[in-house]
Amino acid sequence: MRELTMIDLYAGAGGLTEGLREAGFRSLYANELVPTYAETFMANHEGSVVDARNIREVDACNIRKALGLKQGMLDLIAGGPPCQGFSINAPKRSAEDLRNHLFREFLRFVDEFQPRAVLIENVPGLVSFEQGATLESILRSLSELNYSAEVQILYAPHYGVPQTRWRTIILALRGNNQDALSAYPKPIHHAPMRINFTSRYAGRDIVAIPRSVLLPTYTSIHQAIGDLPVLQNGEIGPKVKPYRTAPTNEFQRALRTGSEGVFNHEAARLSDLNLKRFSHIPQGGNWTDIPIELLPKGMRSARRSDHTKRYGRIRPDGLASTILTKCDPHWGAFIHYEQDRAFTVREAARLQSFPDSYRFTGSRVEQYEQVGNAVPPLLAAAVGRSISYILGSSSTELRRVV
Repeated sequence: MRELTMIDLYAGAGGLTEGLREAGFRSLYANELVPTYAETFMANHEGSVVDARNIREVDACNIRKALGLKQGMLDLIAGGPPCQGFSINAPKRSAEDLRNHLFREFLRFVDEFQPRAVLIENVPGLVSFEQGATLESILRSLSELNYSAEVQILYAPHYGVPQTRWRTIILALRGNNQDALSAYPKPIHHAPMRINFTSRYAGRDIVAIPRSVLLPTYTSIHQAIGDLPVLQNGEIGPKVKPYRTAPTNEFQRALRTGSEGVFNHEAARLSDLNLKRFSHIPQGGNWTDIPIELLPKGMRSARRSDHTKRYGRIRPDGLASTILTKCDPHWGAFIHYEQDRAFTVREAARLQSFPDSYRFTGSRVEQYEQVGNAVPPLLAAAVGRSISYILGSSSTELRRVV
């Protein structure tokens, strides 16, 4: 069977493409406006044409012809238009946010390439945005382009990712008689979950949940990062560091494949005051364990039931909180379970399921942003395998088995 091909729009640092690559797709082209993100993508996806122009200025027809493709030849268009305007955590969610209309640019490429399948990823808040009108418009637009489209909300730990992250996934198959729901992957792990967003659309529950009680449990934080080198507060060390231990589980073995050592693993230097705060926080604890005189002034009068993730020290046997664009303990549970410091970029990348061979460019601040904004590759790989099966291709044997 021929190799599956894809392009990625709003590609970021390449988490979605990485997972799809592991599912047998070859990236031909990626568009990413942010230069450092595009640089990271290019460094990790050789052979893919990386375009850092504003997508509004890109002629989709010219791109298709430059890739030597006729309409209908491409297997998959994938991507995640900027989601801040849709996020349930955003301070203002408005249809006037110009980022929202970037969906139209994505659909313009779909119309030009006419791929066999389409994958759009976004935040769960997309479902409730404008009372579902935006989601309905996307699905209707895909239908008008002769695609059968469906939506589900997937939970990353169900697919081996050691982090409580939810993503809205829209899948569309060319031909209105196709069953797009069949293209979604089934959960392969059990994991604790809490739904704090709209989970129903068009009268049905769209959250994918495990159907078998015999599935293995989730990948824990310790299983994910326990083999990485110990670091002191502010320690930089050599660019490439040796592993702390031999791999102790399948997740570690899989993510270490092809890696010559640990990159992007440097500890940010935190103040003496923060280190004093950390000394009072046990595993599973948070800011409420800190003596009031050591708390930031703005938090001293806060209710103890509020901000429960702030200054959180994770439990090694649990799941990580959603990895954000910075691992600042003041904003989330990002304190290492046994070391008095915040997560490094590499630890955040492990919790996102990036392989260790994946290197992030730019400043440390930019690297955290790239990791936090990415789609977890293991989640993307699960979706990619399912799409590949539906497209009738014999996918290449996957490198990861988690």
